[in-house]
Amino acid sequence: MLVANPGCYPTSIILGCNPLVKNKWVDLKEVIVSSYSGISGAGRFAKPGMNLFMDGYRNLFPYNVAIHRHTPEIEQELSGIAGSQVNVTFVPHVAPLDKGILSTIYLKPVKKCTEDEIRELYNESYRKSPYVRIYGKGEFPSTLNVVDTNFCDIGIKYDERNNRIIIISAIDNLVKGAAGQAVQNMNIMMGFDETEGLPLGKNTKS
Repeated sequence: MLVANPGCYPTSIILGCNPLVKNKWVDLKEVIVSSYSGISGAGRFAKPGMNLFMDGYRNLFPYNVAIHRHTPEIEQELSGIAGSQVNVTFVPHVAPLDKGILSTIYLKPVKKCTEDEIRELYNESYRKSPYVRIYGKGEFPSTLNVVDTNFCDIGIKYDERNNRIIIISAIDNLVKGAAGQAVQNMNIMMGFDETEGLPLGKNTKS
């Protein structure tokens, strides 16, 4: 058995979009995402202007706008979930953080729904997913609440004025976006409990 570990940005975006895309509640041709990653997302080797904290601690900037290498992976997996082509406009940014990813996803509903119905859909979709936490009404995730954990936290807002669904997801790019997810995938492949070796607390600092 071969399992390819998803990328960090795709993890935050696919988990954020999955329920609405799978059930075709949104326009599949109009998925817009703005993501913000800590400097560790640029890798371990020094890249001036990208992952040196002395360059980035006072700066926030976009890069690879609409041409990021993770875009095909995001579209491929969401299209597989939906059973038809999904088009994604993706703009990543580097933020003055050591790690963490926050993705804000904008979706256009194609069916009449309420925010409560959307939240119910997400709660049901992730009912058996120990590392996905759905926030309540008026609550939204932050990178601080997922740092050093394998969680993906998701907040939901329906903008009635503009008829847009806004999904905000947060992960630790080095844990849920990399090593933690690799352990979780290994556990599933080997028939272990998927939480084996991965703490289920709010974060490992608390």
